[in-house]
Amino acid sequence: MAHLLHIDASPRGTRSQSRRMTREFVEKWQLAHPNDTVTYRDIGRHPVPHVDESWIAAAFSSPEQHTPELQKAISISDQLVDEFLAADIYVIGVPMYNFSVPSTFKAYIDQIVRVGRTVAFEPNDSANVFKPLVLGKKMFIVEARGDSGFHPGGRYEKMNHHDPYLVTVFGFMGITDITFIHVENEEYGGDKLAESVARASTKIMELTAV
Repeated sequence: MAHLLHIDASPRGTRSQSRRMTREFVEKWQLAHPNDTVTYRDIGRHPVPHVDESWIAAAFSSPEQHTPELQKAISISDQLVDEFLAADIYVIGVPMYNFSVPSTFKAYIDQIVRVGRTVAFEPNDSANVFKPLVLGKKMFIVEARGDSGFHPGGRYEKMNHHDPYLVTVFGFMGITDITFIHVENEEYGGDKLAESVARASTKIMELTAV
């Protein structure tokens, strides 16, 4: 039995392609794996706070030194990290905003990349100062794009700071088994969008049947 963490980062509701696809993924996954459990977090409509000075002071000091202010500052991060580490599989909807991820998702990333929790810092090891702590996990990322051509070799490849960033930051924590599902041409609509949605649905069916 596996535990899924389902995250949506789009602020849209029914108009969100990434939400639609993550919901479809989780529903099909549960049909194929009825004993698996799911935790849902909506950071698109319920954003987590950005890192501030109190957060930094708390994250880089021992809990025994925390004042009530620092305890409060780091409490949401502790909750998010606990939730993140409890999952075996991640299903995340992250639309492309201006060639990268939404600021709400960046705030979430900053809350869960934690020394001693998701990454180890060993300054005496000159060969590998940072060591990942989140190992043996699987991640599926649904990305909605307004246009197409952001794939390797595509006309907008160099403008894609979304997929490479997510591969880098999750790989930094130890998650390297990442599968992307793309919904493209949302700005065009019509047949172009419908064809992309159909391809994404087919891929979801294949992935969830495993």
